[in-house]
Amino acid sequence: MAPDEQASVSDSARIINDRQHIDQLWTVIESAMQDRGYPKASTFAVRLALEEAMTNAFRHGLKDLPDDTPITVDYGIDAEHVRIAVEDPGPGFDPSDVPDPTSEENLTRPGGRGILLIRSYMTRADFKNHGRRLEMVYDRPPEAEN
Repeated sequence: MAPDEQASVSDSARIINDRQHIDQLWTVIESAMQDRGYPKASTFAVRLALEEAMTNAFRHGLKDLPDDTPITVDYGIDAEHVRIAVEDPGPGFDPSDVPDPTSEENLTRPGGRGILLIRSYMTRADFKNHGRRLEMVYDRPPEAEN
């Protein structure tokens, strides 16, 4: 079956901050992308964005919650798009309050770079539910012409 004929796959996972669980989720997403013929650069971009989104959820969203509190990762992958949402049960935040890490006064400050990377690699990245949910979309790049 050609990659563009593959049916879409979607699921939802509750993930705790444990490398093994995170890697298992990535293996499923990566396999679905490979089955649909996404190039390696695409899987790199999606993995980087997903890692940054989960890191932010664990570090900031769950900051004052028990260590075993899970985040939710919803995903859908088809021949043209990868859709991933990462949601935490924390207090939320206003994404516009995150300082621009490329501004002169913020170049040496930590923080904000994860969101910058996510927005750079994904086609769309939108915060919902008072900053507790990040919805990301990656559109398959056009085929290179010979």
